[in-house]
Amino acid sequence: MTKKICNVHFAHPLFYITLVLVLSSFTTSTTAHSWFKVTATYPGRRASNNKCIDKEKHALLHFKSYIHQDPRDFLSTWKDEEEATSDCCEWSGVTCNKQTGHVTSLDLRFGFLEGKISPLLLNLSYLNHLDLSGNSFSGTIPIFFGSTTQLVYLDLSSSLFSGTIPKFIGSMTRLRYLYLGSNGFIGIIPSELGNLTNLQLEDLDMSGISFSKADNWVNVIQSLQRLSSLSLEGCDLSHVMHPYSSSSVNSSFSSSIVTLSLIDNNLNSSMYRWLFTLTSNKLVELYLSGNKLDGVPKYLGNLCSLTYLVLDYNSMPSNFPNFLKNLSGCTSFTLQALVASSSQFTGSLSDDIINFSSLETLYLSNNQLNGTISENVWQLPKLIELDVSSNFLKGDISEKIGKSNIVNVNLSNNSIEGVSLDAHMSNLSNVEHIDLSSCKLGPHFPKWIQTMKNLSRISLANTGILDIIPKDFWNMWPSRLTYLDTSFNNISGMVTDLSSNFDHRSSIIDLSSNNFHGRIQNVSSSLEMLDLSRNKFYGEIFFLCQIVDGSLTHLDLSHNSFTGQIPDCLWNFKELKILSLGHNNLSGRLPVSIKYLTSLEVLYIPNNSFSGELPSSLQNCTELTFLDLGANKFSGNVPVWIGEKLSRLYALSLTSNNFFETIPSQLCQLVYLQILDLSMNKLCGNIPSCLNNLTSMVQDGLAINQNVHLSNNSGGEYVDHAMIKWQGGVREFGKTLQFVKIINLSSNNLTGKIPVELTGLHKLIALDLSKNALHGKIPSKIGKMKALQILDLSRNNLSGRIPSSMSQMTLLNYLDISYNNLTGRIPSGTQLQSFEPSRYTGNEGLCGLPLSKYCPGDKEKEAPPAISEIEDDEEDIDDLQRWFYIGGAAGFSIGFWLLCMALLVNRHGRHAFFHFLDNFEDWVYVKVVLFIA
Repeated sequence: MTKKICNVHFAHPLFYITLVLVLSSFTTSTTAHSWFKVTATYPGRRASNNKCIDKEKHALLHFKSYIHQDPRDFLSTWKDEEEATSDCCEWSGVTCNKQTGHVTSLDLRFGFLEGKISPLLLNLSYLNHLDLSGNSFSGTIPIFFGSTTQLVYLDLSSSLFSGTIPKFIGSMTRLRYLYLGSNGFIGIIPSELGNLTNLQLEDLDMSGISFSKADNWVNVIQSLQRLSSLSLEGCDLSHVMHPYSSSSVNSSFSSSIVTLSLIDNNLNSSMYRWLFTLTSNKLVELYLSGNKLDGVPKYLGNLCSLTYLVLDYNSMPSNFPNFLKNLSGCTSFTLQALVASSSQFTGSLSDDIINFSSLETLYLSNNQLNGTISENVWQLPKLIELDVSSNFLKGDISEKIGKSNIVNVNLSNNSIEGVSLDAHMSNLSNVEHIDLSSCKLGPHFPKWIQTMKNLSRISLANTGILDIIPKDFWNMWPSRLTYLDTSFNNISGMVTDLSSNFDHRSSIIDLSSNNFHGRIQNVSSSLEMLDLSRNKFYGEIFFLCQIVDGSLTHLDLSHNSFTGQIPDCLWNFKELKILSLGHNNLSGRLPVSIKYLTSLEVLYIPNNSFSGELPSSLQNCTELTFLDLGANKFSGNVPVWIGEKLSRLYALSLTSNNFFETIPSQLCQLVYLQILDLSMNKLCGNIPSCLNNLTSMVQDGLAINQNVHLSNNSGGEYVDHAMIKWQGGVREFGKTLQFVKIINLSSNNLTGKIPVELTGLHKLIALDLSKNALHGKIPSKIGKMKALQILDLSRNNLSGRIPSSMSQMTLLNYLDISYNNLTGRIPSGTQLQSFEPSRYTGNEGLCGLPLSKYCPGDKEKEAPPAISEIEDDEEDIDDLQRWFYIGGAAGFSIGFWLLCMALLVNRHGRHAFFHFLDNFEDWVYVKVVLFIA
């Protein structure tokens, strides 16, 4: 059962989840899979010399007749005698005995079949291996399964079965491997599993089945005396009131379990009292991830065969030095892998780690460890992989790292300062992968890195380096490097050669956001990602034609000073997903060879001097999701094929070019479009009323992470970014771009009315139609666009009143309707009165707050009366107040009745009076709302 973890680089946090899943699935099925290799074949492979038995062939055809969905045509080779393939031993998923022709194995895993299970499977009387996992057989497990007494291997996991776990499984006396996980079972583990003393069950997987009511389940498991692998992941074990009965525990029992997984059960440390009965010195692998454990008991430290201990993603704080002490028994001599990431460990990486002499893998990332890294870590004789990233560690790295056997080191996101300048590093370091991103290495360049002659992956991103890169840096690792990241520093100097160090397929170079300068002359032909963005590189980009391997997926040269044209050699980039050349001095037409970029997802080339019409060959790039051609000199019509062929676009920016004629209605077919920017062109005609077909601007929800593009092999990523007009200025969006839903058609020659259909875009957050020649009224239903934060209709010929519904647009924080022909009162509403008067200026007929122009019937508020001087004599004040109240009460009574009599007699006076009250009410309301705002 001893296995060795592969040496890989752990740059992505999802790796740790994947590791646990892989280890779990691997360890729970190792024995089973070795047996499977003998008995099963892959689809289409002939497995016997004799034809299958007619009775068994009929049973298989009957099974097929019960299947009503076969999306992968998994059973397409299952045909009757009149068809070409009549021997069922040659059918996909079927294996027969070579001598007898009897069907012995049926492997239909992940065929995505839908239907029922034919009872004629019982006619396969020699069947010993049955795998129906990954299909859709709804309902309960058929009762006739209890009669398949020859089965040794049964996998029904992930097949949508429901109900309870049937008791008849206890009668399958030859069963050694049973997988029932990820179904909809409820209830308990049948005691019948343990009642049969001759049951051979070795592997049991019931993951995903709720055992919240399964009292005494530990006793049932204890009765399976040959069980070696048990997986109960996500089984609600924390809800079990009585997991075991102490009166039924066999005191002389010694568990045979070798691999035990209790992942994702929200268990706390009280579980250790019953875990004790399931552990023995035979236990090799223990998986406790996704629980609420605050440490481990000392008896785990006395398990003398424990090799793998995985307890990451536990949510209770635990002291790491105490944790090590509890494992300091014989476990410390056998433990090879300790995975404890994201478990809220506190304390230091103490000297006690030296006691774990067999440790090969140590993952402690994303905890709360502090202090320095003990020098003993570097002296562990077998340690190969160390990940303590995202903690609060500080201080220098010991120079003993140069003498250690460690291959992979991840110290990122700490306050570590690197190796001391006075240290004497060995040039024989075994380290191949080192990640120091977001550590405190600067301001000087860490030259000690160059003493690590075996490095193949280096990450120095965001480490505060303010220095010139050593000239010999580019020649230190000839043909070894596969990954180099120095991004987000302030490193300067020339890049002399990007080819000699990188000679491996899928290599990555990221020098972005620094002060590198000079021409790029040589690059490796086997790059997967090249990011030179936000530097000071110049010259032409013909070096791209050196990349002929075809593995390049991400190319970002944006925000530099490159000149010339895009070389016409793009046929080498059939795997290219990202082409980012924006903010340079490039010019000319887009090359014809752009049609070969059939995998392209992002074309980002704004702020250059590209010219001419868009080549029709661009419509071959049907995988495009982001297209930004803004701030160039493109001309001609907006191509209709953008809407017809580039159906996956979520962002389209053609701003600041020379496009003319009308906006093609075909753009309305882009149902995923969230960003449409056609501003600052020469477009004319009406705004297409069909824009309400842009479904993403109507529906709730977001296309999460659609602006993040992952590389094929290396785990690198590219995040879309765009310059967008926002609240009167320009703002760059990056990772938040997925939340932006805008339409900007400003600064064109558009005419006609604002289509009322636009008001149906309920999730639009910015609408800019300014600086056109639009006329007519603002649509009365515009208030339904309650998600709008920005609305700019300025400098058009709009007329009529401002719709009262706009007072309902409570999220509006930028409004400009200046320089139109609007008239009437500005509707009363908190938002509309809070904007500067300049947002309404240029509309002579507008009145009301916040403008100083009063509407007809309004009356300027009188100045408040001056406060009387305070009298010194308290008696005079009291006397004055008393007569004031008496006089006021009498005057009010007389005036009130005189007013009532006058209103009853004079009809015109009565109308004028109530009209005054209405106006006065409006005036008071506005003043109060403004005061509150």
